[in-house]
Amino acid sequence: MEGAPLQGVNRSEPFKGNARSICSHICIAMSMGVRFNSRPAMIRLMASAPNRYGYNILHIGKFYPPHAGGMEMHLHDLATRQAQSANVHVIVSNHRMRTERCEKEAVTITRVSRLASIASMPICLGLSFAIRRSQADIIHIHTPNPGAALAYLLSGHRGKLVVTHHADTIGRRFLRRISDPIVSQMMTRASRILVTSRRYLESSPELAAFRAKCSVVPLGIEPQLAASADPVSTDRLRKQFPRGFILAVGRLVPYKGFDVLIRAMKLIDSKLLLIGSGPLDDELKRLASLEGVREKVMMVGRVNDTRPYFAAASIFVLPSISRAEAFGIVQLEAMAAGIPVINTNIDSGVPEICPGGETGLNVPPGDPIALSQAIQWLLDRKDLRERFGQIAKAKVKAEYSADLMCARTMQIYDEVLHDS
Repeated sequence: MEGAPLQGVNRSEPFKGNARSICSHICIAMSMGVRFNSRPAMIRLMASAPNRYGYNILHIGKFYPPHAGGMEMHLHDLATRQAQSANVHVIVSNHRMRTERCEKEAVTITRVSRLASIASMPICLGLSFAIRRSQADIIHIHTPNPGAALAYLLSGHRGKLVVTHHADTIGRRFLRRISDPIVSQMMTRASRILVTSRRYLESSPELAAFRAKCSVVPLGIEPQLAASADPVSTDRLRKQFPRGFILAVGRLVPYKGFDVLIRAMKLIDSKLLLIGSGPLDDELKRLASLEGVREKVMMVGRVNDTRPYFAAASIFVLPSISRAEAFGIVQLEAMAAGIPVINTNIDSGVPEICPGGETGLNVPPGDPIALSQAIQWLLDRKDLRERFGQIAKAKVKAEYSADLMCARTMQIYDEVLHDS
């Protein structure tokens, strides 16, 4: 049903319905298997009504691309799609003590002067004033971000509040004595709280008091873009590793569990390419030497375009050891490339996205023996790798596209505004 027309929609005339009608058509069509040929194909229906949705959206996050990070890319993918059908303004922290404003991809971006950072939280004294000045109908805050919660409460803004709860705040007990009451007050004010997976919603202590107002909206990517690897670079990797290789991608921090993966390599007959940078870089290199797997483990560092690596890899591994890995959006990139995923059965959305036995395998977190057995078993089963990869590729298109994520979010905005 690629590019199939929507039932009851005359493409020769502008769509006359409201935002709820438009989003409902999109969500119903996609649930029935309708696929859109490109990102603009879905957006054209959303953009066909004059002013499109008729309201203004203000996103508040920590940072925005080119700053790298999963939350930042999610914010970009959502805002740029929404900007095709609404007025979108993004307010984030700058990396310097100066406020800068620009427009890019139809999104107005304000980077507020940053005074300092405390425990990865930017301190922006002008954030509250910037929110107060906004004429937004919807304010959408991306958390964890206690500074944004405080700035919103101080701003006195009267627009409807939507919060995306990307993850709980892990550790930092002393600071949380101050920040938790502030975040709780913001959550109380919210009309709706978006959570990226059912599993995370059901296991989150921070959301326990607010589950009645929570909705699950999974993150998404652009599957065609994620799968469009440069053929020359891909072929070069395949020639360099004719027997294939194991791929892992992520920031080199403790909760990613890369130390567990390196220990598992002792029992695996293959190469590991680990892409990423971070504070554990030197420590992981030393561990590879101590474990006697330095020849098997290639620390690639930071890579601008990871798509050729996904295209050439045999297996993707996400060995995270805690629910600090709330979603694992990098799994979607592997799925789009059609390779199986081995992840861990942590109490978050990670195994919900890639269930064991469907798109790959799940193993207990922090268990190098179980991890090595799962990896080697899949390396020895090409038929199973291909089957898992095909299912994964179809699943990411059907359930985890950025276009569907945007349509679901816009539908919630409309419900929030109509409920008032």
